[in-house]
Amino acid sequence: MTSNMMPKITFYEDRNFQGRSYECMNDMSDMSSYMSRCHSCRVERGCFMVYDRTNYMGNQHFMKRGEYPDYMSMFNWSDCIRSCRMIPMHRGNYKMRIYERDNFGGQMHEMMDDCDNIMDRYRMSNCMSCHVMEGNWLMYEQPNYRGRHMYMRPGEYRNFSQMMGGMGGMGGNMRFMSMRRIMDSYY
Repeated sequence: MTSNMMPKITFYEDRNFQGRSYECMNDMSDMSSYMSRCHSCRVERGCFMVYDRTNYMGNQHFMKRGEYPDYMSMFNWSDCIRSCRMIPMHRGNYKMRIYERDNFGGQMHEMMDDCDNIMDRYRMSNCMSCHVMEGNWLMYEQPNYRGRHMYMRPGEYRNFSQMMGGMGGMGGNMRFMSMRRIMDSYY
């Protein structure tokens, strides 16, 4: 990929794209060595997940191309961005298996498209583990893609409760009720 096609996000110390800035085109587990604070950002190309703690922990938010002059009020965060993860472009199929219980237990359903409400579609009241086989997904705590959300890349996720216990503001009892494929264009 040429540099003018690489995903790119620019972070600014102050609101409204003011103060020192830092351009990022890949994952950054700890931004403190580049900036002491970050209160606005601009996504020029691609998609990113941003986190309010280092090492991709804490509250997270999906950012696609656009301007975020005061994301802290937009997302209702009390702290600023401390780390970010670039979401790789995926071309091809999307496939995920969701499970009612931890460790792939209970009902299982295979998904290849978005689901706005697992209760309505599958009669599942909980989704406590999943296996993402293809594509990148966002999982939301409420139906209709609302509430806090979490980025899921290909892999096995055996226990959401344990996983989210270390996520800071996510809380250990969170459940996912809707899922969406990340299909946003980079360009």
